[in-house]
Amino acid sequence: MTSATAPQGDLPPRLTRLTFHGPLSEARATAMVRRLAGTRPGSVLDIGCGWGELMLRLLAAVPQAHGVGVDVNAGDLERGRRAAGARGLTGRVEFAEESAVGTGRGPADVVLCLGASQALGDDLGPALRELRRLVADGGRVLLGEGFWQRTPTEAELAGMWPGASATDHHDLAALVDLAVAAGFRPEWIETASLAEWEEFESAYQADTEVWLAANPAHPLATETQARLDAHRAAWLTYRGVLGLAYLTLVPTAT
Repeated sequence: MTSATAPQGDLPPRLTRLTFHGPLSEARATAMVRRLAGTRPGSVLDIGCGWGELMLRLLAAVPQAHGVGVDVNAGDLERGRRAAGARGLTGRVEFAEESAVGTGRGPADVVLCLGASQALGDDLGPALRELRRLVADGGRVLLGEGFWQRTPTEAELAGMWPGASATDHHDLAALVDLAVAAGFRPEWIETASLAEWEEFESAYQADTEVWLAANPAHPLATETQARLDAHRAAWLTYRGVLGLAYLTLVPTAT
């Protein structure tokens, strides 16, 4: 697969059907931006930003704000830079190709961490404490984090990602409790709907599925099909079992 977001030669395109790199609808994103913009942030930090779509929308809604997106995927960052340029936001946003571990980019008024807590470390508790360090007092963290909607069976775990374990995620109540223990109060708790998951997972593979249908004899066809089939089997297994929580968190005063 190429790291670009459009076809190069006869290679499959990458993620052109996705607006957000996660199960997030337009309606929910609009409500999130409105809620965060209401805090009048001056600075936004996006951890594991990808192409930073939600950050760019927040900057557009808050003309005084500046943003930094941190990620290690150069292709996604370049997509973000192009989007920023097209929206006249280049002067107010930086897309930095660097690790978020121990980052000195904070504190920021709004910290976004959408499906990217692993960018701050392998354990969720310490990652949440790091988010508390990175957000300014009186600011907000918007966390997108996986949780089990119910305990998966052994058969289900075997059909998910390699090495999947029931300890990979908490349930929703335990997830919120971890956030509170890390120094936050939950302003808003919401979870991705099944429709949002299906739109995301379908869009995630759609470009490559269409390419594969048109190029079954391509030298990359066999490995591409194996990757597509494995991912589809996994998400159809965790469909309705793995959830994604969106937590708008207020730091507790220190």
